[in-house]
Amino acid sequence: MAFITINKQNFYHNLNQIALKTGSVDKIAIVLKDNAYGHGLELMAKLASEFGIKHAIVRKTVEAEQIRSLFETVLILGDTIIKDDIYSFTINSLEDIKQAQRGAKVELKVDTGMHRNGIALDELDEALVSIQERGLNLTGVMTHFRSADEFSSELFWQQKKFEMIKEKVRKAKFAEVRFHSHNSAAILRTKSFDDDLVRVGIGAYGYNELPAPFEKVELKPVMTLYAKKVSTRVLKAGERVGYGGDFSTPKEMLVSTYDLGYGDGWCRGDSTQPYVISEGLPILGRVSMDFVALGSTKDEVCIMNDAQKAAKQLRTISYEVTTALSPEIPKEVI
Repeated sequence: MAFITINKQNFYHNLNQIALKTGSVDKIAIVLKDNAYGHGLELMAKLASEFGIKHAIVRKTVEAEQIRSLFETVLILGDTIIKDDIYSFTINSLEDIKQAQRGAKVELKVDTGMHRNGIALDELDEALVSIQERGLNLTGVMTHFRSADEFSSELFWQQKKFEMIKEKVRKAKFAEVRFHSHNSAAILRTKSFDDDLVRVGIGAYGYNELPAPFEKVELKPVMTLYAKKVSTRVLKAGERVGYGGDFSTPKEMLVSTYDLGYGDGWCRGDSTQPYVISEGLPILGRVSMDFVALGSTKDEVCIMNDAQKAAKQLRTISYEVTTALSPEIPKEVI
């Protein structure tokens, strides 16, 4: 069946580039949510741990359970808040504080402009008091930048708000709190990193989504997607391929089917503007649930070796291309 290779050297190159920005590997938290952006949760966790990463971030406790032995801390972004030696949990609302188990480690998210999750700025004082009253262990304070990957001033006013938040938390006499606001885009464009932690997601997997005006940090894609041949047939000129017969052969040609489709998380796309695989061959006709057709007889073909380039063809973003892929696709480290 289709398979994915994970390039360990490229992954470590990307982490090195981030470490040059933070000044220390100890300040990197690898984001492993959603099957490590499609790269394989346990596989990428193991590689990150071997590199020296001590902190991880996931979406749910069920993910955290699979990797807890590999890291000193695991931040869980959204789940029932319980007391645990390794896990800390994101506080997104005042209601979260009321429902949290006493003694749990929590990291307070403050909304500085993203307007997605996190308490409002005018709720900060109430939240800090409630955290103390509920007997919760505040281990972190965080925010999220909405436009770090855009050429605008929005990042700076969010940063200014976060500096005010830091000051309030310090004045409230909370000890050993880690502050973190930078995502991949923010750390790649920063000139002076002064947070305690950076949450690195897409950057670690090889994609720099910053536009041209920014200084380019070279990152290398970690994932390559292959498909294997299922069958080959000779088609005469004018014969049509696949559902709806959207592709008509211009001449006699060899056409093979390969074992990848939207059932595996590959984008169905638009057959009138066919996706061209990394080997320069266009997909012929519509993508099926389990198959694509190509003008090739090779036993296996490289469908994608750069999700950012693939995303431009598919009119989406690299995040969607990689996270959509089925976790059941086999992976091997090279």
